[in-house]
Amino acid sequence: MPRESAEHPGVSYVMPVLNEVEHIEAAVLSLTAQDYPGECEIVLALGPSVDGTNRVIEQLAAEDPRIRSIPNDLGSTPGGLNAAIRASHHPVVVRVDAHSVLPPDYTRIAVETLLRTGADNVGGIMQAEGTTAFERAVAHAYGSKAGLGGTPHHVGGQEGPAETAYLGTFRRHRLLEVGLFDEGIKRGQDWELNRRLRATGGTVWFTPALKVVYRPRSSLVKLIRQFVATGIWRGELARRFPSENGLRYFVPPLAVTGILLGIILGIIGLATESWLSAAFVIPALYALFVVAAAIPVLRKEGPRSAAWYLIVLPCIHFAWGTGFVLGFLKLSRNITAQVGR
Repeated sequence: MPRESAEHPGVSYVMPVLNEVEHIEAAVLSLTAQDYPGECEIVLALGPSVDGTNRVIEQLAAEDPRIRSIPNDLGSTPGGLNAAIRASHHPVVVRVDAHSVLPPDYTRIAVETLLRTGADNVGGIMQAEGTTAFERAVAHAYGSKAGLGGTPHHVGGQEGPAETAYLGTFRRHRLLEVGLFDEGIKRGQDWELNRRLRATGGTVWFTPALKVVYRPRSSLVKLIRQFVATGIWRGELARRFPSENGLRYFVPPLAVTGILLGIILGIIGLATESWLSAAFVIPALYALFVVAAAIPVLRKEGPRSAAWYLIVLPCIHFAWGTGFVLGFLKLSRNITAQVGR
């Protein structure tokens, strides 16, 4: 049996789960297949799923004693993470998403990096991969500067201190010191937690050596819902912590506002036969940008994914940007209901 040591401290994988019957088995099996030589446990916080997810987990737990589940009655991501962390036993906590598949060497590299750097949290690249033409288009948007802006945890970069990190491998005592995840923040809770870790003298570390396969949403409706919620919460966080948000967060809402204004002014210009019709140049330039961004998708993934990309990219931009405005201006009626599912 593996033993805990200074070089290989025990690891607790924590994962909130709600209605993930399509992905949960692959996610959990990627944890049991880790080549890490230290002790480990897998703590799954189960929300009130209605799609058979919990039955799959019961079967997995019956086959491997390292897997156990605890209730997460509210079903929220931060609530489930906190419940799983409190129920964990080991000094290193690895956050896992039900849509993620960890490569076998993930934990070993993450813990080695954590010990080598003295960081409080270590994360890597969210490598989105799809199986259908639609999912491949979404995956390309995730991993391109045209899609999500080109942050290191999406497109890669040099190893070093970072603002935030994807998923994260944490020192458990530091999570407890800063108060765990804020359960009032339904999306963007990773960024907010990492903000507190940094504010209390800690380091968040990015390394491109860590790559996690992420399965995108499987339909356009789910994708739009996800990005509206993400945008709303990013707007809320930008309003709460104005000095800690980079300018890149404001690009999508400004772009959406500019494009919509260009369309409205252009229509007015046509109706009045005035110079305002020149405002159509703004949405026209954006359309050209989307078409140009789809060319690499055509070359890599083929015409079906490229056609989807022409729809996916504007949907991501407009959903995120519109959500940001709603969150920043406090126009969302019930922000706590915006979880992106």
